[in-house]
Amino acid sequence: MNKLLMVVLALQLAGCATARTLDAAKPGAPVVYAGTRLDLYAMNGGCCAMDRFGAQAPSYPGIDLPASALLDTLLLPLSVLTVLGVNFQATGGL
Repeated sequence: MNKLLMVVLALQLAGCATARTLDAAKPGAPVVYAGTRLDLYAMNGGCCAMDRFGAQAPSYPGIDLPASALLDTLLLPLSVLTVLGVNFQATGGL
């Protein structure tokens, strides 16, 4: 069971749709639930994920979908603020 869990986690880290869409920053691309939308787009046979989302779809979108939905839900407040045009400058450190 532990080996299966490790394989699933490795697949998730290698192809998380939410992380890919966050890095893309393509103008006009979906922002709210972008990773989940990318997974569903790939599962429904979408042809041009790079043109629409600015990121390649994961190799296994069905496996990635639950994790992307969870991460998109956690990031929902920031996504909504981005769509509304609220400019927030997050910095770390002292």
